[in-house]
Amino acid sequence: MTATLTPDILSALEAQAIELPSWAFGNSGTRFKVFGTPGTPRDPYEKIADAAQVHEHTALAPTVALHIPWDKVASYDDLRAHAEGLGVALGTVNSNTFQDDDYKFGALTHEDDRIRRKAIDHHLECIDIMDATGSRDLKIWLAEGSNYPGQNDLRARQDRLQDSLQQIYARIGENQRLVLEYKFFEPAFYHTDVPDWGTSYVQVAALGERAMVCLDTGHHAPGTNIEFIVMQLLRLGKLGSFDFNSRFYADDDLIVGAADPFQLFRILDQVIRGGGLNNPDVAFMLDQCHNLEAKIPGQIRSVLNVQEMTARALLIDREALAAAQSANDVLGANAIYMDAFQTDVRPALAEWRESRGLPADPMAAFAASGYLERIEADRVGGVQAGWGA
Repeated sequence: MTATLTPDILSALEAQAIELPSWAFGNSGTRFKVFGTPGTPRDPYEKIADAAQVHEHTALAPTVALHIPWDKVASYDDLRAHAEGLGVALGTVNSNTFQDDDYKFGALTHEDDRIRRKAIDHHLECIDIMDATGSRDLKIWLAEGSNYPGQNDLRARQDRLQDSLQQIYARIGENQRLVLEYKFFEPAFYHTDVPDWGTSYVQVAALGERAMVCLDTGHHAPGTNIEFIVMQLLRLGKLGSFDFNSRFYADDDLIVGAADPFQLFRILDQVIRGGGLNNPDVAFMLDQCHNLEAKIPGQIRSVLNVQEMTARALLIDREALAAAQSANDVLGANAIYMDAFQTDVRPALAEWRESRGLPADPMAAFAASGYLERIEADRVGGVQAGWGA
């Protein structure tokens, strides 16, 4: 079954924006090896140039997230102007307290006041960078926890975390937000300080209205009903952002929709149902590290997957579904839902792109553009960017 997309659906799709992560364009790999690739960016300027290619071919990715210190530069005003000259803007600033020896036993939760002060000051520096780049969101992910029962005082760590976050939140500007990510395991094996949406919610709720939860779709145990979490956070007004990716066994950071397209559809259904689509308070972002696939096409594929599943979710006959649900028509309600998911929207989306002056097939258009060949020839020498750069 193929779709006809109504003007209302097309209008909603035209407003959709998905932020790209700068680090997706650097080298990555496995736990054992980071693989180099010709043409990989050597600095944040080249990362942003590559990200701009995704937006040029899809009109879906107008902003690029930064990671500090990976994306530190001498002048953020200059970096901002560089991005704007390429047709994109700088977005979320991500902190990093997981690649410094001082943080071996924690950062914002650390018992040592000196180390905790260092971690807090890093976040204050990130906010200074946000002031220069015009970024709204400071996103915090903490690789903190313990490996053995009895190793740490779990409650004391939560208390120290809240105190640290309070100090960071106090520096957040009137038009800025603190967004706290969660992850149920890794790198700690026994407990993680922010392992689930409930802990993140409890921590940010105590801070204030400009503190929100970030939901990474790869950060859940197998079988978790992620769309239920999406619903609940939207209901509570605390879903600040998404990190979209896919996982098979653990946090694999793969192309979104690759592992379970139906899950992505279900998530986007709840986003739409909860008023989160094209809501400026709910930021869509990718969080991916391309191990084997080419970086720019991998990002293009991801944003197109999100767009496609959004279109399918917008096709749900809400009135018919509500009637079936009210009548407890189990099979009828499910059939309405599945009809939307199984509708092929790709031809309609290709035709719509062409009507807007975009390539019908962005993947093919990028492959034919010659950009990849040019950067492979031009970016010779220097140090390629990767994890930690």
